[in-house]
Amino acid sequence: MAATQRVTFQDVVTWTVVDDVGKVIEPVEAYLDFARQSDYSPNTIRAYAKSLALWSTHLASCNRAWDAVQLTDFGSFLQALRAGRVGSRTVALERGRVVSDATVAARVRPVMSFYRFHASMGVPAASFLYEQVHARPGRYLPFLEHVARRQTRRKSQVRVRVRPREVPVLEPVNVKSLIASEASFDPVSGEWIGDLRYRLLWTLLAETGLRIGEALSLQHRDWSMGRGDTASVQIVPRQHPHGLQLKSGARRVFVGSVLDRLYGDYVWWLCDRGADAVIEDWDAAYIFCNAFREPMFAPLRPESVYAHLDRMKRQIPELPSGMTPHWFRHTHATALLLAGTPLHVVSRRLGHRDVQTTTNTYGHVTEDAELAALANWRHIVQGWEGSADV
Repeated sequence: MAATQRVTFQDVVTWTVVDDVGKVIEPVEAYLDFARQSDYSPNTIRAYAKSLALWSTHLASCNRAWDAVQLTDFGSFLQALRAGRVGSRTVALERGRVVSDATVAARVRPVMSFYRFHASMGVPAASFLYEQVHARPGRYLPFLEHVARRQTRRKSQVRVRVRPREVPVLEPVNVKSLIASEASFDPVSGEWIGDLRYRLLWTLLAETGLRIGEALSLQHRDWSMGRGDTASVQIVPRQHPHGLQLKSGARRVFVGSVLDRLYGDYVWWLCDRGADAVIEDWDAAYIFCNAFREPMFAPLRPESVYAHLDRMKRQIPELPSGMTPHWFRHTHATALLLAGTPLHVVSRRLGHRDVQTTTNTYGHVTEDAELAALANWRHIVQGWEGSADV
């Protein structure tokens, strides 16, 4: 049975796949190394390694070499994935599914990419998986499209249908109650009471749609306070002490004046706790840090954020039990789309590498908005009725 193996080299953490005797599976490692050179995040490498470990386990149970697979091997792999029994020689047909279609699709995609990589390297393995297609000629062509048409493209022949799934969003009252419960301003003393650090974090996630890893990776140099212009935060890929990796490249996200002012109050709040006497280089210091335990002012861990949110969910019953920090991102994107923000603008703000990712995740939001607008169809057709009389 194949398994994923964590590998650490000079403080860099990655993943590979080994067989049942602990030997690295070379074809898989070649593909994962290509993914590393393509700047895939460690979490993505880990997910790809898990999928390819399942595929390697399935091939071993079928006594099939990776470069001698048949189309039926992929069919049995899909069936085994859905039943959660990869590695079993026989999988009984069952009406219910243990694993969702979305999870199955996520497991299959790296396998398809693995064979596409080796096909590009000239290895004649599973050539039946891809159909050679030519780009359709047209008047408006992307850059170098004429070159792509000569070389043809590979189109996957194995697809997993995934039912559209609505992303979880927070009600405005949930966001407000959580933020208010973290810290409040006392006008008498002129000070913030509570944990201003988490009030800033939840407000930042709600207003920007940042991933939790992006927020925790922010250093004070990345926050440009508004001085006659719009404040912003700069997302910068850099090595993090806790191994956090950014999924997308550098980008700038603009923020409002209220959030900018809250950040200023937070800096003074840290100084009141002695940060100015401990932190030597404020520019390189992480914004979200330990404020109540040792090591003081060290970067905050994601595990600490999740543990804190679990405590807050017990204190605030109206918060959804399954809520995670990523729900702020879904809520932010949904709110922007419902407000009529163009899809490509939302995609750029979220840091998606491809607008298609935004469409796949939030396409139902724009569709619902368009369908809701058609509810007032009688008002829409009045213009048609008037023009028809002319």
